[in-house]
Amino acid sequence: MRDLPLDQVRTLLTVVDEGTFEAAAGALRVTPSAVSQRVKALEQRTGRVLLLRTKPVRLTESGEIVVRFGRQLARLEADAGAELGLDASAGPATLPIAVNADSLATWFLPALAEVAADRDICFDLHRDDQDHTTRLLREGRVMAAVTSSPEPVQGCSVRALGTMRYRAMAAPDFAARRLSGAPLRDLLAGAPVVVFDRKDDLQGRFLRDLAPGRTPGPARHYVPSSEAFVEAVAAGLGWGMIPDPQAASGLAAGALVDLAEGRRVDVPLYWQQWKLDSPALAAVAGSVARAAARALKAPDRR
Repeated sequence: MRDLPLDQVRTLLTVVDEGTFEAAAGALRVTPSAVSQRVKALEQRTGRVLLLRTKPVRLTESGEIVVRFGRQLARLEADAGAELGLDASAGPATLPIAVNADSLATWFLPALAEVAADRDICFDLHRDDQDHTTRLLREGRVMAAVTSSPEPVQGCSVRALGTMRYRAMAAPDFAARRLSGAPLRDLLAGAPVVVFDRKDDLQGRFLRDLAPGRTPGPARHYVPSSEAFVEAVAAGLGWGMIPDPQAASGLAAGALVDLAEGRRVDVPLYWQQWKLDSPALAAVAGSVARAAARALKAPDRR
């Protein structure tokens, strides 16, 4: 890796971050042709295809390796510069992190604010389902992730954060109209349901636990925002799985009812990060762990 021209590696990182050669050219203030030539030269030097020229571009396995190397090098350079007091005019360093929407909406941001108060650092947050954030780690798009996977991505360490608990909730009027008069397990599969996106299986997990073999029916409202999801359930569009912090607020306000008290879906969360001797990354990891300890259930608690 020491023989890879750093300007070419940085260009590859920019293409990946911006999504297209044209957007990367704008960010680098060069022509798209210059960007293409640098990436092509890097591919020739490695003897591997690094990018699939789609829109947005996609990394090959070889490209993921080079991107991970580039991000690690950039992080180390930024940390060294900060410790030496060099290049203050370059502005704050950016740390890319993947996080699931419910963590982002409830407990995660205060952890980042704690770090930003003491360090000159910016965050590039990538929102994805907790079952899929490790993909961004493998691709080298992020340096750390909140994930439901305890299996470490190659080159990463893992720390258990705690468990996010979800409860089946609905608006009182919706529950009275659609979910009364018969056992819940018989009614829930036919009732309208609110789903975050097509990766979201929390409602399915709850229903399968309540009534094995059942799945949510075809009446599904897709609402890809954590805050709007809760609002959609409270508005009576359907039932849905809501994390405890938001469920407690809805219950207290009388906007939501718990459909099956004592039943829940628990999602263990983990912090995965690259094994990198980076003070900034270590500071974020510590702050995230403290925030999770305050907000989440202990990993082994039911």
